[in-house]
Amino acid sequence: MAELLSTRDDAVYLVQHFFEQHGKYLGLELLAGARGLSRKINKAEVHRPGLSLTGYLKGFVSSRILVIGKQEIEFLRELEPKVRSERLKAILTSSTPAVIVARGFVAPKEIVSICEKVGVPLFRATSTATNLLSRITFLLLEEFCPSVTLHGTLVEVFGVGVLIQGESSVGKSEAALGLIERGHRLISDDVVRVKKKEGSYLVGSGPELTRHLMEIRGIGIINVAHLYGAVCVRPDKGIDIVVKLEEWDDQHFYDRVGLDEKFIDILGVSVPYHLLPVKPGRDVVLLLETIALNHRLKDMGYNSAKEFNSKLLETIARRQKKRLTHETQ
Repeated sequence: MAELLSTRDDAVYLVQHFFEQHGKYLGLELLAGARGLSRKINKAEVHRPGLSLTGYLKGFVSSRILVIGKQEIEFLRELEPKVRSERLKAILTSSTPAVIVARGFVAPKEIVSICEKVGVPLFRATSTATNLLSRITFLLLEEFCPSVTLHGTLVEVFGVGVLIQGESSVGKSEAALGLIERGHRLISDDVVRVKKKEGSYLVGSGPELTRHLMEIRGIGIINVAHLYGAVCVRPDKGIDIVVKLEEWDDQHFYDRVGLDEKFIDILGVSVPYHLLPVKPGRDVVLLLETIALNHRLKDMGYNSAKEFNSKLLETIARRQKKRLTHETQ
């Protein structure tokens, strides 16, 4: 089992968080409903209420961010003021997270009034509605990815994301530092934030506060980017294998062939798992590089252990056949 620090499947994500993190990127301007910034965003979905503005509300989900584009604005302008207010009140409810008016359009006064009254944040953006839909959907999917915080050090070795785990003081950071000194890259030390992307693969990153930093006992905190250069760090990396370091135990049987492949479950994704015993005299950095290279070979369809086993079985079969031939003569 991976060394778990915390997990989060249903985070409390507020409109204020969204505005602070992505408002500049999306070019959002707050027009009304500022008191509603504390509203929760519960769905990673964005919706254009075109059909709903005609009065057809079957299947309409009010808990999604609404984007009002050119067609919606033109349709609303053709309605009588009373009808326009009724249609807008039907879709702008207490569960609506926020409304965004696209293309820099002037929002109809009824929208401004209702949003201010109900407390729904109303924004304006210069981008088109289609552009906003795609960008906001991507941002929300990223935010709502299942995630977990693991204890360990994540490094990139020969393009392979290696999560190094183990008990405290076993040498995780020292091993990672040795890898960095050989030209490999650090993603995060001690705390690794893991997200499950598209329901099929894992990406690890580090907290903003400790980015590029490592704690080495006897030395203290070092900045890897400053010491070794920006080429030796990166913000995130897919997790391809997990290696657990443990002190050598003479009573424990360690696999010497590699036929018995092990996996570990992280957020429902099976990740190849290696148990690596360490003791004085073992070059842990070299062994980690070897594990990464061997993983790349397996991805290309070449398994050294299975090839050796096949050759061994073929040799045994030939010798048995030769012995039987001699016995029958």
